[in-house]
Amino acid sequence: MTAPVVVGFDGSPESLAATKWAAHEARRRACPLDVLEAWPWPHRDVVGSEETYRHALDRLAVRTEELRRLVGDEPVTSAVVRTDPAEALEAAGNSASLLVLGSRGLGAVRGFLVGSVSQEVLRRASCPVALVRAEAVESDGPVLVGLDLAHPMDDVLAFAFDAAARRRAPLRVVHVWSPPVASEYMALQAVGGLKGELSSVERTRFAEQLDPWRERRPEVSVTADLIQGSRSVALVDAAAEARLLVIGRRLRRTLLGSHLGPVAHAAIHHVRCPVALVPHS
Repeated sequence: MTAPVVVGFDGSPESLAATKWAAHEARRRACPLDVLEAWPWPHRDVVGSEETYRHALDRLAVRTEELRRLVGDEPVTSAVVRTDPAEALEAAGNSASLLVLGSRGLGAVRGFLVGSVSQEVLRRASCPVALVRAEAVESDGPVLVGLDLAHPMDDVLAFAFDAAARRRAPLRVVHVWSPPVASEYMALQAVGGLKGELSSVERTRFAEQLDPWRERRPEVSVTADLIQGSRSVALVDAAAEARLLVIGRRLRRTLLGSHLGPVAHAAIHHVRCPVALVPHS
């Protein structure tokens, strides 16, 4: 059986949106949907806690029945896990094809407000993670994928091509590059020549990564764009019309622990459409 889509639920508006998006994704993938609610308090002997726990169970049962109508013939299961939410979701991700989390919007301000649970899961999950805002509506725009040619991108491209094919949507592939900072101190004419040479090199590397996937998935209509500028800014701007943004999630280890790179950080805070972060080396 295909690995399930796992989605976190806590009754909030963003988790309602995430479970709905996850149900449609499970139907597209023809795989099970697992709905997980973490109960971080191991003891329910505090006054009122038993009633709250029962309410959570009832709320989860109601939502599970609603999701079964969206998923169709695919199985839907749900569970309350008595552990820390980040730990529960990370563990569930070990056997999932995709982990889906809700992300709180900032009202009229464009962006994500990503809580501590989502941040921890994004840092540690071994599977792709999708973030969905409460007001997210999947548009009819393309699936957008951002490539970083400094790292292997096959897992990211596989996810993006598959997402586009399942949605019968076009795929826009973007690579953003910048000339070396030292070029700012060169003569203008020399800089112009250098930029042209660098652009040619980037296009060649871009094609080398992308062309094999065009051949493997000829049913997907692909547009490829090489953009010069800030990777974070350019990708956020490009995602304005996208129905889904797919980016790589390279985990960086430091003395302070793992953290997300600047592009991933910008995407999860400033992109309105659902964002899928795919781990890569």
